[in-house]
Amino acid sequence: MDAHTAVSDAAVVQAVFDETIALHQRMRDAIHESVIEAVSAIRASLAAGGKLLVFGNGGSAADAQHMTAEMVGRFEREREGLAAIALTADASILTSVANDFTFDWVFARQIEALGKREDVALGISTSGRSPNVLTALEAANAKGMKTVALTGGDGGVIGKAAAIHINVPHPSTARVQEVHRTVIHAICALVERTRS
Repeated sequence: MDAHTAVSDAAVVQAVFDETIALHQRMRDAIHESVIEAVSAIRASLAAGGKLLVFGNGGSAADAQHMTAEMVGRFEREREGLAAIALTADASILTSVANDFTFDWVFARQIEALGKREDVALGISTSGRSPNVLTALEAANAKGMKTVALTGGDGGVIGKAAAIHINVPHPSTARVQEVHRTVIHAICALVERTRS
């Protein structure tokens, strides 16, 4: 009997849910203060006429676009659209910057072009080590923007580069991404509470 048939499909599904639930329960109390701190920064930015700039790679790029869609559109209730941009969404910018500079600059160049002091830059990295996320956070810090890092593992250099660090210390990228999405939903719910 090979490894694929030794464990039933149902057992694998149950194990994924069990691990995900356990990590969510562990993280609920561990990160709520940093989540609330990020929400306060985003609320202050929006109140000052600023915007949220979100970025990451792969699944984190999808999470960046998911978050900005919830902000610009709506999360759970009707209200005005909120200023948020996913720096992962424009293929022409991403490919031109990667071609003309390097891939490490695909987000930082957009921070330079679009970022203002009153904005919030939110970088997502499940490893905490994505060079282009780090470069963008450094560019945002240099402009005096508030920076937020949403990381996994030990947070790496990206966690250290941000003013606010929300870390999910787990080795599985999939489990970290699942908690990241819950964090994103919590941020959207709290920001939306203060908007008409």
